[in-house]
Amino acid sequence: MDVIVIGGGLAGLAAAAALGGEGYRVRLLEARPFLGGRATSYQTGGETIDNCQHVLLRCCINLLDFYSRLGVAGDIVFHREFYFLEPGGRSSVMRRSLPSFLGLHFLNFSEKLAVARALLAIRREHSTRSDLESITMQQWLEEKRQPARAIDRFWRQVLVSAINEDLDRMAAIHGFQVFLLGFLSNPEFYQMGVPAVPLAQLYAAEAWKKLANGSGKVEILPRTPAQQVIVENGTVRALATAGGELRADFYVSAVPFDRVDALAPQLAVDVSSFEHSPITGIHLWFDRPITDLPHATLLDRTIQWMFNKSQGRYIELVVSASRSLVEMKREDVIALAVGELAEFFPAVKEASLEKSHVVKEIRATFSAKPGLEAHRPGSRTSIRNLFLAGDWTRSGWPATMEGAVRSGYLAAEAVTAEAGSPRKFLLS
Repeated sequence: MDVIVIGGGLAGLAAAAALGGEGYRVRLLEARPFLGGRATSYQTGGETIDNCQHVLLRCCINLLDFYSRLGVAGDIVFHREFYFLEPGGRSSVMRRSLPSFLGLHFLNFSEKLAVARALLAIRREHSTRSDLESITMQQWLEEKRQPARAIDRFWRQVLVSAINEDLDRMAAIHGFQVFLLGFLSNPEFYQMGVPAVPLAQLYAAEAWKKLANGSGKVEILPRTPAQQVIVENGTVRALATAGGELRADFYVSAVPFDRVDALAPQLAVDVSSFEHSPITGIHLWFDRPITDLPHATLLDRTIQWMFNKSQGRYIELVVSASRSLVEMKREDVIALAVGELAEFFPAVKEASLEKSHVVKEIRATFSAKPGLEAHRPGSRTSIRNLFLAGDWTRSGWPATMEGAVRSGYLAAEAVTAEAGSPRKFLLS
């Protein structure tokens, strides 16, 4: 059986890996010369950089399974400690333990009690409330009488980075999911994984040779943009590309929601309810080390996360849901970032900035707003041999790397079912 997968982001890659590992002949088309979509890396100014720092938690079991299929799971380094820094440099270290939580400096005792009560409410209410998809996380937190400082310093720091949306725009169901899976279930699931190699290296040609111990059948076709599926009598007959028509038994569309109508107008997928939420990555190279911390979340400022990319000299900063930075000039973003960084790391004041780079991912993810879940399509479509994948489809997760891989696995399951040999790829 032949399958064409359209789109080389994580959703398309996951579908290709699953099907190729089962013996399907898969051709994966990607318009750009590299794989990974919004989770990739590229060369700029003599440096290889990720378009934005991507992290995962151990609860992202399908993403880890995908990495294992390609033999690159060992390139993910997991951390058991989270560093919270206040302006002035005071540090709190959070681990998965009650003494660690009680020892956090950035919350006072009454704020910690309020957070603890809300965490217990999440465990209690996730299966009993029917309104969590229709209210915002901010509304739920206010309902639970969370202090403003606890919302800003704890809930916002964790959730905005995880979901890439502000609390007053985020459906409460997604906030619940982060804490249920990452902090209130398996004691190991909270650990944060950071790729130790550039993202594009995770999907390099050598990795695909390891698929199914070398027996996987996936052909990667970079620089091959798909134009439109050609449908006849309710079935895709071929895929139009600049180089001519390509044919297969099954087709998986793994393109973003704003491109699916151009690719397959016959589907008439209604994406009018979808909006984008941006992420900004700021790359800074100093002439000396400014920190020895591997990473840190920065409180009370625009910059949310710091990642130590190389010996404390190359630092990447991340701002999720970064609407305030979208229209800001590059030099102003850098000045803001360096100024704020100096409030947490005094060595910045003595260091010289040698070079910098700003990446604004305007279409980083969809906005996980209330009421959207009903509009996310499943993997099956009205066309028998055409299937959908992408973090915007109904994966059971918001727009994360795990959500993208889940969608790819679900599409692959639908392909095998239609082919008459159903397989299970999704782990949970």
